[in-house]
Amino acid sequence: MDKQHPKMPNRSPQERIKDFDAVALGLTLEQAVAEAKRCLQCKNPLCVKGCPVEIDIPEFIKYIAQGDFDAAIKKLKEKNNLPAVCGRVCPQEDQCEKACILAKKMDSIAIGALERFAADWELKSRNYAELYAPACRQGREPRKTSNQKVAVVGSGPAGLTCAADLAKMGYAVTLFESLHLAGGVLTYGIPEFRLPKKIVQWEIEYVKKLGVALKTNMLVGKTLTLDDLFQEGYKTIFIGTGAGLPQFMGIPGENLNRVYSANEFLTRVNLMKAYLFPWYNTPINMGKKVAVVGAGNVAMDCARVALRLGAEKVYIVYRRTRAEMPARVEEIANGEEEGAIFRFLTLPKIVLGNSEGFVNGLECIKMKLGAPDKSGRPRPVPIENSEFVLDVDTVIVAIGQRPNPLLTQVTPDLKKGEIGNIIVDPQTCETSVKGVFAGGDITTGADTVISAMGAGKRAARAIDKYLTNPKSETIFKRPKLKC
Repeated sequence: MDKQHPKMPNRSPQERIKDFDAVALGLTLEQAVAEAKRCLQCKNPLCVKGCPVEIDIPEFIKYIAQGDFDAAIKKLKEKNNLPAVCGRVCPQEDQCEKACILAKKMDSIAIGALERFAADWELKSRNYAELYAPACRQGREPRKTSNQKVAVVGSGPAGLTCAADLAKMGYAVTLFESLHLAGGVLTYGIPEFRLPKKIVQWEIEYVKKLGVALKTNMLVGKTLTLDDLFQEGYKTIFIGTGAGLPQFMGIPGENLNRVYSANEFLTRVNLMKAYLFPWYNTPINMGKKVAVVGAGNVAMDCARVALRLGAEKVYIVYRRTRAEMPARVEEIANGEEEGAIFRFLTLPKIVLGNSEGFVNGLECIKMKLGAPDKSGRPRPVPIENSEFVLDVDTVIVAIGQRPNPLLTQVTPDLKKGEIGNIIVDPQTCETSVKGVFAGGDITTGADTVISAMGAGKRAARAIDKYLTNPKSETIFKRPKLKC
């Protein structure tokens, strides 16, 4: 048995740095079948326990090994409504692949690559109309349509998952999106070269074909309140509005021109197509020397986008070392191949500006690692008198996002946590308002796509139980809303 899974083919750094086309090319048919045949088909598959959306992983892999790709994608979609997305951006190496029994002696099964293969096979092998035709394609007939209406607020991964699962159960689901395109972070937050927008839109079309109605340009909390939705006949509401509030460092100079939050930078480039200026009228004012502060996947996305937009130097400024970087290993490697320069053990102190109000440097201080902090990682400690200036003309702050406050700040009856997150029961996703559920980044702060999808699934089950058994006990009593 081969001890290594196949390496995902990528376009060369020299080629891909010139455009926003996809970097990873996916497994060939031969590679996928050979990899699927390595699966042990465990009787007690630990990989399934590591999957937030509960995919029957050995079963879909078995079908790929047999060459029955149609059965493989059907098995995937019994649990996962967005397999083409997850196959590209889900951190399988920290979840299902990490739990794979083979990982103890050799490479785990490349579950993510196989999931992408099955989803891409479906997209390539069927025409558009056939692919998104009946909901029953997923291996079971949907329940007789219910007249009970459910509102899902936010069309990111949590909202899409919750809406699709409820539609499969037979509910009349309406998905409300504040922007002109659905997808949430999948559309505006992840670069085209990592997650092509046509893939996102294909997945959204599938959800719509399940019977989900989509209303864009509807900012719930402003255009409509939760009370309005209840008055319009919605029996329950799921909130999946994500983490759209950027965080800054709180240091001098962050108000200078060419200081961006990661949210603004990526939204301009992804959703508003700044990378196609002047054909799309959304420019982005970026210099030639860029500092990206942070070391997660979002920071790596910002750095790689800046390089594609013509930056001559892009620095990743991080106060810990490479070993503590939260970004995926493959994203770090891709960024390094494309020319990103890492400045580890470095903490920004002041964003320096010129007389015209533009960035012309980033004053930093060197750090050393001390005892572990509450996160379990070594705490970075400043080294006295080690200040220096990094020569940059653009700063992108990618140190995390907080929950989107637009709905919660006008709905005081929703119980909130310290960072503005909606407090929910972790199993049922119930909020402090009866009939209102929430999940994803609005409850946890910024997290992974697959984690949000898992919350969407749990919420859908809880909503179904709530609507089919109105006398069941709920965690909280619903007060009169004050919107």
